[in-house]
Amino acid sequence: MKKRYLDTNVYNAANGRIDYIFKNFENIYVSFSGGKDSGVMLNLVFDYMRRNEIKKKIGVLFIDLEAFYKGTIDFIEKMILNNLDLIEPYWVCLPMLTTNAVSMYEPYWIFWEESKRNKWVREMPVYDFIINEFNNPFDFYKQNMTFEEFIEQFGDWYARMHNGAQTACLVGIRTDESLNRFRAIARNDKGSYNGKIYSTVMSERTVNFYPIYDWHVNDIWTYNGKFHKPYNRIYDLFYKAGVPLHKMRICEPYGDEQKSGLNMFRVIEPETWIKVVDRVSGANFGNIYAGSKAMGVKRIQLPEGHTWKSYCKFLLKTLPKETRDIYVTKFVRFIRYWQQVGCPINSADIRLLEELTPDAFVNTHAFSNRGKGNKEVIKATAIPDVLPGLDNKADFLSWRRLCMAILKNDITCQSLSFSITKRQVLKQNELLQKYSEML
Repeated sequence: MKKRYLDTNVYNAANGRIDYIFKNFENIYVSFSGGKDSGVMLNLVFDYMRRNEIKKKIGVLFIDLEAFYKGTIDFIEKMILNNLDLIEPYWVCLPMLTTNAVSMYEPYWIFWEESKRNKWVREMPVYDFIINEFNNPFDFYKQNMTFEEFIEQFGDWYARMHNGAQTACLVGIRTDESLNRFRAIARNDKGSYNGKIYSTVMSERTVNFYPIYDWHVNDIWTYNGKFHKPYNRIYDLFYKAGVPLHKMRICEPYGDEQKSGLNMFRVIEPETWIKVVDRVSGANFGNIYAGSKAMGVKRIQLPEGHTWKSYCKFLLKTLPKETRDIYVTKFVRFIRYWQQVGCPINSADIRLLEELTPDAFVNTHAFSNRGKGNKEVIKATAIPDVLPGLDNKADFLSWRRLCMAILKNDITCQSLSFSITKRQVLKQNELLQKYSEML
């Protein structure tokens, strides 16, 4: 899907979208993270409300992940405290489960976990609007649920608490920030609201809107500079440290995408870095080796005496049981997808696949509904050891690709084309038993 540009600038387009949302939804809240994009999103909304003298308050949801830069928290406090006349803040400090991608031995960590209070990266804020385990109003909250689960259910809860009317959630994400964000909007499986491409219908009660989805990173900073808007000053330190604009990220430090920026805590806030490294298992290793061959696995030679299949089995045996089960679950799903559903492949790669392993794959000659619908679906009848020339491409099945996922510490298996998710709950015991001999 290609971007389409209209005869207007992104600033005016975003304001038009915000106007549409306010005129069509009784309940509105903004999902705020403290980053550059969500900061612009919130400032645009504040401007609109003051310009149009909107009296009804909107919600602002901030999920505090504990391991933040002090500068980020300073910005969030400023945005909330300076605009309490416009907003109903939900500053959430509830324990939630999330991925620790810098360690194979502690694949998760729980922010604001009471039993780890002595290791918290920072003390919990004490404002009246802070929500924690002792004043939790959310009936859907479950102990140590994931961030994603909470986000999915908050919208419906907010709607129920506000007369049950349909609710709009404004999210400050841009499609050029990452391929996954582009896919989230371009490949909208849930459907849009009234044909608005910048929207996703989340449920009967809740619709997500992305008013700045078509902004580039330069538009973000142009807006902040031209209108003298407050922003997270950590980005100034990123710039001084030589981080390119398109690589600046404000998020918790242990995730799959964020671990490469873990070292920036040491550069920018040394006092925070010490606590971040001490907070979870493996953080210091991730700090030292993120971006290196140890974490990125630029090249790897197959150990002597092993096939990729035997090496995969060996690697799985070396992992802690909880981590091993996570990989096995993902691998089973990947293999089952290839065997039962099949994968759409372009004609050139099909020819190469037939030359490399003519007995491992079957061409169904049925065209896939994905994308342009011009690719034939290929199913696997066996798992090839290696596919030279294809292993590094998305989607292909081989034992080498499974090995690479383990060696990269890719616990969410993004390298196997899984969507980004931090939920690693094992729910496939029957499948694991069925495929146990294979793996």
